[in-house]
Amino acid sequence: MAGVGPLTQDWEPVVIRKKNPTSAAKKDEKAVNAARRSGAEIETLKKATAGTNKAASSSTTLNTRKLDEETDVLAHERVPTELKKCIMQARMDKKLTQAINEKPQIIQEYESGKAIPNQQIITKLERALGVKLRGKK
Repeated sequence: MAGVGPLTQDWEPVVIRKKNPTSAAKKDEKAVNAARRSGAEIETLKKATAGTNKAASSSTTLNTRKLDEETDVLAHERVPTELKKCIMQARMDKKLTQAINEKPQIIQEYESGKAIPNQQIITKLERALGVKLRGKK
C-alpha cells in the first residue's frame, strides 16, 4: 500500500446523547432532589384519594343501592323431607351402611336433609337401594 497517497478519514463525527428522562425517572427521588439543587421548577400534585383507604369506585352506585334494597331471601334447594325419609328407610331395610361409592358424609347430608340435591347421586342411591326416590312413588 505504499505510495498510494496520504491516508485520510472520510468519517463524520458522531455525537451520542442521552435520552430524555421518562416520566418514571422524573418522579424518582434522586431526580427531584437534583432538580431542587439546580433550582428547577418542581410541580407537586395531590391525588384525590391519596392517603385514604377508599378505592376510586367506592362511592355508592345504582347497582349497590339495588342490592342493598333487595329483600328476597336466596337459599340453595335442600333435600326434601320425603326423600330423606325414603333413603333412611330403604337403607335400614337392606341393612346397608355404605350404599354407594360416595363419602359417608354425603349420605349423612342426604339423610339429614342438608345436602343440595344432585341427580347423579340420587340415581346411584336408587340403584343401590332398589327403590325409586324420584318422581311418583
